[in-house]
Amino acid sequence: MANHAPAGHEKIETSNFLMIVLVLLTVAVGGLVEIVPLFFQRSTTQPVEGLKPYTALQLAGRDVYVREGCYNCHSQMVRPFRAETLRYGPYSKAGEFVYDRPFQWGSKRTGPDLHRVGGKYSDEWHRIHLINPRDLVPESNMPAYPWLETAAVDPAQMPTKLKVLRTLGAPYSDDEIAKAGDEVKGKTELDAVVAYLQVLGTAVK
Repeated sequence: MANHAPAGHEKIETSNFLMIVLVLLTVAVGGLVEIVPLFFQRSTTQPVEGLKPYTALQLAGRDVYVREGCYNCHSQMVRPFRAETLRYGPYSKAGEFVYDRPFQWGSKRTGPDLHRVGGKYSDEWHRIHLINPRDLVPESNMPAYPWLETAAVDPAQMPTKLKVLRTLGAPYSDDEIAKAGDEVKGKTELDAVVAYLQVLGTAVK
């Protein structure tokens, strides 16, 4: 039987180079078609009414939240399903996350979703829960974070963090940036995380 030169699909499927180039081209075009329109869709780029950028203390708490990997077990996105809204509250809207960089949506829920946790419990409840979750929820498998109670927030870092976020669109004033260090002076990382948790999801009433 005589050998024949590959043609059509066979030519693509037998060439690693062609296959890689065409796959990358397909992914690039598909990504652009899905992502680019979102930059021009008002509901994804405009904050919901009443949303404010994080205060210096809340921002410090958010940084601790990310550093400790809380997003590995807690999502921050209530889906638009009845079972979710009954348990957690109103479903999440894109406009609530315009100042989150990076956003904490996630899909892993070893623990409950936290997007509407703001105001649900007292500050003291959160403090006890973070130091040792089993003091409040005996069956909890959440790790304890006792070191947050003694670790101090570094005031020197906060003005720079607010300046960076302002370049990305957060409407911080010069006065807020100047006072950012004073706002967290004497505060612990536990104070900061509690402040962050208490603001989550509160822009939507």
